[in-house]
Amino acid sequence: MSSRRDFFSGAAALVGAGLVSRAGAATLPEAPIMGSAATQPPPAPPNGRPYNPVVTLNGWSLPWRMKDGVKEFHLIAEPVVREIAPGMKANLWGYNGQSPGPTIEVVEGDRVRIFVTNRLPEHTSIHWHGQRLPNGMDGITGLTQPGIQPGKTFVYEFVARRPGTFMYHPHADEMVQMAMGMMGFWVTHPKNPALHAVDRDFVFLLNAYDIEPGSYTPKVNEMTDFNLWTFNSRAFPGIDTMNVRQGDRVRIRAGNLTMTNHPIHLHGHEFEVTGTDGGWTRPESRWPEVTTDIAVGQMRAIEFIADAPGDWPFHCHKSHHTMNAMGHKVPTLIGVDQRGVAEKIAKLVPDYMVMGDKGGSMGGMDMPIPENTLPMMGGQGPFGDIEMGGMFTLLKVRKDQKPGDYRDPGWYRHPPGTVAWEWTGEPPAAVRSNGPGAAATPDRKPVEVEVTVRKPTGHQGHH
Repeated sequence: MSSRRDFFSGAAALVGAGLVSRAGAATLPEAPIMGSAATQPPPAPPNGRPYNPVVTLNGWSLPWRMKDGVKEFHLIAEPVVREIAPGMKANLWGYNGQSPGPTIEVVEGDRVRIFVTNRLPEHTSIHWHGQRLPNGMDGITGLTQPGIQPGKTFVYEFVARRPGTFMYHPHADEMVQMAMGMMGFWVTHPKNPALHAVDRDFVFLLNAYDIEPGSYTPKVNEMTDFNLWTFNSRAFPGIDTMNVRQGDRVRIRAGNLTMTNHPIHLHGHEFEVTGTDGGWTRPESRWPEVTTDIAVGQMRAIEFIADAPGDWPFHCHKSHHTMNAMGHKVPTLIGVDQRGVAEKIAKLVPDYMVMGDKGGSMGGMDMPIPENTLPMMGGQGPFGDIEMGGMFTLLKVRKDQKPGDYRDPGWYRHPPGTVAWEWTGEPPAAVRSNGPGAAATPDRKPVEVEVTVRKPTGHQGHH
């Protein structure tokens, strides 16, 4: 992590609607930059009110400076290069070296001052999604403020009134800037650290991009046919696992800033939705679930007891959202006999190989792919190919995972007799049914069922 304090040497900055002198610019808080895409350990608050920090999946939390009782943060809106997964990078826009930007953590009642410096080629702003604040701090370019022009700095200042989970993103050229990855998470912790306390608290954003194989920049005008679905701008197998101790109370907060909904599913456990953008849900309103749908612009916080040891998938249940670099116009060839065609093509292309007639699995083959893209399905597990991509990761539950330890414990060691095995004996005899609706076969006659139909008598004379 490095500082960009001297970036402002000789620069003028705008504070709200007024200019800041060069001497004033020198008093800005530092703007830390993160270069790693790995999940960073949760930092303990160095000052101010105590709270239980969150863990940003493949991300980090932004440090602050305490000045005269005000928490000061510094965000830099800028072009960034984000590794989507090993083998692929994307030219995005983000904050402080990353897309999404760093998570901002404050405590209910904190007065917060956020300096936003624009290093993009066009104006921008920041909308604090879900926050209760003065109208002039809402970040809507042209409505509540002028745009932050390139090279300028604006200041947002308000009291974090409501505890909960929020997001931040531009409200300036929104389609382009959000399609380029400009977004981040905000968590306002309750004044009482014991309120809503959990043992592990994970946060991340849902993002989608359309990046052609071999290219690096998203198609910002795409509305439906995205080919990369990500958690915090990372696609499986590049998404870190969520590693917890057996018996931990775990919270996972996910915000959706894509252009479609996402049914998020957890294996091996039941959870309850305990929070939304609007705040914490009342206990009497909750019910057990294994999947919750997160609509566009929404946040959902789920909680559960991680009581089942193992490596449990956590993913979007839209199957094309757990694949990478999809070709939407590839024809379905399942069941097509390609032998005659394959022989003719092989005479022209000696290395030609029939694909797709038996399904989409590559069967462990490592095929060459274009530069700067990802296989549609990937990831190696202890038993072979996982064949997933996109919005997919694992919840790793271990009895010996120490409190506060977020390191990957490796693959789960299954107790003897608890893994599915191949049956090598005789197949069971087929069982035939003579029930109603069963089809007739040479050795089985169809069953006749008598049906009585009664004509309705109500509403006579009405049309």
